[in-house]
Amino acid sequence: MTTTSGRPSTPSAARLRPGDLVGLASIGLRTRKLRATLSALGIAIGVAAIVAVLGLAASSQAALLDEIARLGTNLLTVTNGQTLNGATAELPVAAPGMIARLPGVQAVQDTGMVGNVSVYKSALIPAINTNALTVDATTLNLPAVAGTSVAQGSYLNAATARQPVAVLGAAAARRLGIDRIRPGERIWAGGQWLYVTGILAPATLAPEIDSAVLVGFPAARKYLHFDGHPSEIYVRTIDTRAATMRVDSLLGAQANPENSSQVTVSQPSAALTAQADAKGALDTLFLGLGAVALLVGAIGVANIMVISVLERRSEIGLRRALGATRGQIRTQFLAEAILLALVGGTAGIIIGAIATAAYAHGQREIVVIPPQAWAGGLAAALLIGALAGLLPAIRAARLSPTRALWTA
Repeated sequence: MTTTSGRPSTPSAARLRPGDLVGLASIGLRTRKLRATLSALGIAIGVAAIVAVLGLAASSQAALLDEIARLGTNLLTVTNGQTLNGATAELPVAAPGMIARLPGVQAVQDTGMVGNVSVYKSALIPAINTNALTVDATTLNLPAVAGTSVAQGSYLNAATARQPVAVLGAAAARRLGIDRIRPGERIWAGGQWLYVTGILAPATLAPEIDSAVLVGFPAARKYLHFDGHPSEIYVRTIDTRAATMRVDSLLGAQANPENSSQVTVSQPSAALTAQADAKGALDTLFLGLGAVALLVGAIGVANIMVISVLERRSEIGLRRALGATRGQIRTQFLAEAILLALVGGTAGIIIGAIATAAYAHGQREIVVIPPQAWAGGLAAALLIGALAGLLPAIRAARLSPTRALWTA
């Protein structure tokens, strides 16, 4: 075929269709499966780490926020602060009653720490082994207000509150080795046997209850020499933010009008929300480890592509001799690197999602995998594949047909 000037024309290179490009790109992976698998493994580990870290953080945060929403954000606590000389202050005995008169307050319950009383499973246990448990006097509707419930047995009532009867917090029961309520179950406290009638579920908004042994106010006065002063007051307000904030601003002065500065007021749900927001603080470290794994994977991809170019010089020379352009050769090897990274990234997303789901189910949490976790991981894998394969692809495209065939 000649042109009008009599010179022979150069046939135009056939366009490389997407299907053909995928087939060409997969040749190196299919013929060198073990090497490609090991190279993609670094990408998979890095992406799996990214997906798992972000997924676990999101699942844990969602579970905590769901728990906060279930328990409500309208709980306020009043505790005894410190005096000017650093000693522990005392809340007035009348403080719970005065707080109950505030507009917007729905319910008030309180506990009082019984000092110098330790708890043991048996009177024969050495006094030094206290298990860091406290004995608290309590009112009768504490679980409902504090956001917990009775896991086993029953709570105190008007009759048992006057007797040497106790209810254990979740951690207290565990440390005492009591996992169920048996007839006649009892513990030793302050030289007095206390019969156990119930075990509470974990109190998310009031963790101090978990490590407490609770007895009625009348029983604490009669058997444990309790002075009657509350140390922690739990206040439920009308379930609106405005009402909660209004009561919050008045609690200190209402609880202790003479020394309001010696009263500490807090909102447990606010602290838990801050904890949920801070759960990702350590995730940066694990994301960094994932990035290192991705970097190792990128080096592996670049290495395998350089070796692939050297091993396939005869193929490159033959394709160039048959009319393939430099751009097509470059695109072929670049697509091979991207495909290798895509395989590793996809495997990493699957592994990370499985790890997140397994952990979340084990912790009885909601499984949440943020879109930015898998999308970001996949995008990072594709970017790394493109960058790692760019130089080998350019080198392959620069090989002349004669030199490639001669050195093959």
